[in-house]
Amino acid sequence: MIRRRTALALPAALGATLATSPWPALAQAKKDTLVLAMTLEPPGLDPTAGAAAAIGEVVHYNIFETLTKINSDSTITPLLAQSWTVTPDAKTWAFRLRPGLKFHNGEPCTAKTVKFSFERAVAADSTNKDKAVFANILNITLTDELTVVLTLKNPNPDFLFQLGQTTASIVEPKSAAGNNTQPVGTGPFRLESWAKGSAVVLSRWDGWRDAKAVKLRRVTMRFISDSAAQVAALLAGDVDIFPRVAAAKSLEQFKRDKRFQILIGGSRAKTVLAMNNKKKPLDDVRVRRAIAMAIDRKLVIEGAADGFGVPIGSFYTPGSPGYTDLTALNAYNPDKARALLKEAGISTPLELSLKLPPTPYARQGGEVIAAMLAKVGIVAKQENLEWAQWLSGVYGQKAYDLTIVAHVEPLDFGNFARPGYYWNYESPKFNELWARINATADLKQRNALMAEAQRLVADDAVMAYLYAPTWITVASSRLRGLWKDMPIGVNELASLYWE
Repeated sequence: MIRRRTALALPAALGATLATSPWPALAQAKKDTLVLAMTLEPPGLDPTAGAAAAIGEVVHYNIFETLTKINSDSTITPLLAQSWTVTPDAKTWAFRLRPGLKFHNGEPCTAKTVKFSFERAVAADSTNKDKAVFANILNITLTDELTVVLTLKNPNPDFLFQLGQTTASIVEPKSAAGNNTQPVGTGPFRLESWAKGSAVVLSRWDGWRDAKAVKLRRVTMRFISDSAAQVAALLAGDVDIFPRVAAAKSLEQFKRDKRFQILIGGSRAKTVLAMNNKKKPLDDVRVRRAIAMAIDRKLVIEGAADGFGVPIGSFYTPGSPGYTDLTALNAYNPDKARALLKEAGISTPLELSLKLPPTPYARQGGEVIAAMLAKVGIVAKQENLEWAQWLSGVYGQKAYDLTIVAHVEPLDFGNFARPGYYWNYESPKFNELWARINATADLKQRNALMAEAQRLVADDAVMAYLYAPTWITVASSRLRGLWKDMPIGVNELASLYWE
């Protein structure tokens, strides 16, 4: 409180200040904090040890960095590596690191650190979801303290992109084992606190190589899974920015409100109805095709994503290299779906579990898809799971029949050749085709083979391919530096600033 006598004296004192001081002295300091909201809370903070995309949404380019950087327009630029060269056969890559790189704990980041990180990623006990990328590295040579040469077994035209993904984060050897709860990286922010179930707080690291360019001092990342609560938090001003928000139904309200800006951009995510290919009767391709044909993708997009999505017919998105439109394959045809079930000897009603993670698109999509399946004699028993339950039970233990999930990684087609992956799909034919793709450097030939691969997994109906989501970001109208298109799931904080 201000005492009355002091308060009475303030106008005179203020007048004297205005007369003797320059105006900027009284200007309000520019805002340097931010509240960003996310749909899911990550199970941990080590991006090299878990499958959840939410891990990268917190740490990628913030706490941890990679050799290269993937930008909003999908271009690749230097990050920890300041330059690189590659041989004509796309097999030998030499990366030159920036000098003077340091981790948050003061340890240097050198070519040795890169070698450690990539060898750790491919180790027998590694749970890195992109382990195959690092398994393709035949040899790692250090020519000096700042130069690392990677020799690949097979040519990889996507290598620079993959080295910019969160699974290729460079970690510090002494602290790597504790990164799940106490992450130590080279990035512009470091972990300040994590209140489980509520929020992560990141604070600017003044030891970063370009710390003066980072305008935000502290960022709180809140976790809000319910779509109505997401909209309410934005309207109340409790949240400054919500990337990938489930706000399609409230879009017009946000458009009319001058406090907000809206960015609508493309993604390379694939929303699917995944099926457990080894569980009866889903081990019969006719049953899987019947399920796919029972689903009207356009109605799913309306019901699950409020119209913000593009139908897909395979595990690939329009605009990606080698994309082929397969939406006519296993297209919506309830009569044919019933006939296929009968041909497979299925007595209806057929009961299957439909386990749903907490994302709004999954919960809403579950209602729509269950209603469609019911019309062909399939009872999809919906079970709502928390994210940790989904990761453990569905993804980890494969204890499910059907589930709805969005695979947000852009270069994850190799999961069809991954032993023990949660789809339980095994195909020698696909494995042989994938090996040919990996051995092909010529982009035209590679794209033609990718088209074959798309058709194969679509014909096998490994899952029902639903749509590529269109992401919506709602943010304060004063916030700058936002990503529009999102080829990867990332919230780059160093680029954000208040106007």
